[in-house]
Amino acid sequence: MGPGRERPDGLQSTRGWMSMGKSVRCFLLAVLSACGSSVPYVWIQDLPLSGAPDAGAREEYVIATGDIVNIRVFEQEAMSSRLKVRTDGKIALPFLGDTEVRGKRPSDLASELEVKLKEYIRSPKITVNIDEFQPVTVSVLGEVTHPGSYPLDPSTPGVMQALAGAGGLTEYADKDRIFVVRKIPSFHRIRFSLDALSGTEPRAVTFALQSGDVVVVE
Repeated sequence: MGPGRERPDGLQSTRGWMSMGKSVRCFLLAVLSACGSSVPYVWIQDLPLSGAPDAGAREEYVIATGDIVNIRVFEQEAMSSRLKVRTDGKIALPFLGDTEVRGKRPSDLASELEVKLKEYIRSPKITVNIDEFQPVTVSVLGEVTHPGSYPLDPSTPGVMQALAGAGGLTEYADKDRIFVVRKIPSFHRIRFSLDALSGTEPRAVTFALQSGDVVVVE
């Protein structure tokens, strides 16, 4: 919320929370507490990304719970699989057993599996595709019109889409303090401005949300 501006209703835009499960509410409260403290953040333009895309390209999709993953091993049909990602983020692969795939990009997973399968075959060639996508589900909190959990189209899961789903910013919102809190595969707190999201910063525009992300507007 902008400096020196208090909501007259004293609710801090938390309507709708009670419809969420207790564990989810506890996590979201922790997120809000973190955003209001000295927990460090990184501006989106300064976020280090290995294999970052070109400025005008959208980040590669990351695998989520419930996705149907198609893994093809060239000329090794017995090692190929088409599996649904379990709630623990894993799939059971021939020879390799339970393998963590959630939060990984298909291209990165393919490279990882090629290394692991060298123990069984010479020079494995692997492709990883997503046959079925689950909606990207994120929580939007703070100074938005309708705080809550929202499904996004996995082809365009941007921060602006999440804000639009929540009805946009309230009049009390600080347009320079929009945060994405991500906990998978590791904790990040990423800061955006509305100007950047509106087109002045390509990485803000193309930043792809993941299921489990929390968008917080202060």
